[in-house]
Amino acid sequence: MNTPDAVVVGAGPNGLAAAVTLARAGLAVRVVEAADRIGGGTRTEELIEPGHVHDVCSAVHPMALASPFFRSFELPRRVRFAVPEISYAHPLDGGRAGLAWHDGAATAEGLGEDGGAYTRLFSPLVREIDAVTGFVTGPVIGVPEDPASAFVFGRRVLGQGSFLRRVRFAGATAPAMLAGVMAHAIQPLPSLSAAATGMVLGAMAHAGGWPIPLGGSHAITDALAEDLLAHGGEIVTGHPVERLEELRPARAVLLDVAAPMLRALAPGLLPARYLRALGRFRFGNAVCKVDFILSGAVPWANADIGRAGTVHLGGTAAEIADAEDDVARGRHPRKPYVLVSQPSIFDPGRAPAGRQILWAYCHVPAGSTKDMTGEVTAQLERFAPGFRDLVVASRATTAAGVAGYNPNYVGGDISAGAVDLRQLIARPVLSAAPWRTPLPGVYLCSASTPPGPGVHGMAGFHAARLALRDVFGLAVPPLGVGA
Repeated sequence: MNTPDAVVVGAGPNGLAAAVTLARAGLAVRVVEAADRIGGGTRTEELIEPGHVHDVCSAVHPMALASPFFRSFELPRRVRFAVPEISYAHPLDGGRAGLAWHDGAATAEGLGEDGGAYTRLFSPLVREIDAVTGFVTGPVIGVPEDPASAFVFGRRVLGQGSFLRRVRFAGATAPAMLAGVMAHAIQPLPSLSAAATGMVLGAMAHAGGWPIPLGGSHAITDALAEDLLAHGGEIVTGHPVERLEELRPARAVLLDVAAPMLRALAPGLLPARYLRALGRFRFGNAVCKVDFILSGAVPWANADIGRAGTVHLGGTAAEIADAEDDVARGRHPRKPYVLVSQPSIFDPGRAPAGRQILWAYCHVPAGSTKDMTGEVTAQLERFAPGFRDLVVASRATTAAGVAGYNPNYVGGDISAGAVDLRQLIARPVLSAAPWRTPLPGVYLCSASTPPGPGVHGMAGFHAARLALRDVFGLAVPPLGVGA
């Protein structure tokens, strides 16, 4: 093989985003992936029966339309998306439901007396979504480009991440909806880190929406890979890397790996202070994923839920908080919070005629080997009576199985590191450029760096931007389709 200018280890969305950015700057780039297929958290496979297409990890992508990298990359011109008119739904007992319509006014109308408070909470964030997204996808240390929007966002995080959250709403539906989006963080409720997650996702529900890529999440990484190859890059799969020395004499190395893995890749090379920081890095709790094949659409007690791309199951805000507290204490909830996606409603090609697929996961303690199919099914039956009768087949992936699928998901932590307050600020180190390691030319670009989990490509873009400047003295190139 020819010697590349830069090597990227890991072909997930962040690794490929880094590779695309470097290759478009005119560099020779090689991506090395340990698995036999690229994609990381965006692989799509026939997991149960032929003809039924399931997303292995991520399924719905709020950041696909909002991420500054994907906007520059013009992702919607490369990948077809369905954008459901209801971004997410939150059923409650008795057929009630909170519906996060793409139209914020329709959402507020459905919340009755709490509609005005909901609008006041989210409308400033939706109005300034580009500034908010720019703030939350960059380094924590430093002056934001739009301090006013950052202040507005911060006030809402403080309000929803503390006891103050109780004073905003009079009813039960709006607090339940907020608990559902905050629980994406896999953190106790309330907490500032979960509130930050909820405010971002909630605002995106009414800005660009929560899109679903047609054909499966793999379409995103396929678009990145196609662009990389078109600009002279190469991808090597089935090739695990054990030491950084294997990658020399490449001038830059970008690692889409969980931060602590750097210790094994660079034994004896890292300074003590950085090693201590890596030693403090903590992984969070995990998920148990259940994929279903159904003989029809989910029979939701509230029919409008069938128009939502994502559904949060768990009941009231208090019930969800109790379930997340169980997980934080190392227990398996009897009534877990369950995150559901029903992609074949919007993308019929995912399943044969007359069939539907359903994607679901619940939160469990790290390293769990418990199959939660029964608990997930019970929550679905609770809000969709008759669901059990539609199940043709199912497949569970325990937390231990999730960890085996992707080494970045230690213990089944799909965030590649706990999303708590400390690790929002120091991920993995407290720095204005946390992607840069102490080793010359070596950068981290995984979800273990800002902005953390999600399919956004921003960790890879930030790392590549630094490498272009530090190592090659180059500016960030244009990334658009016609560039």
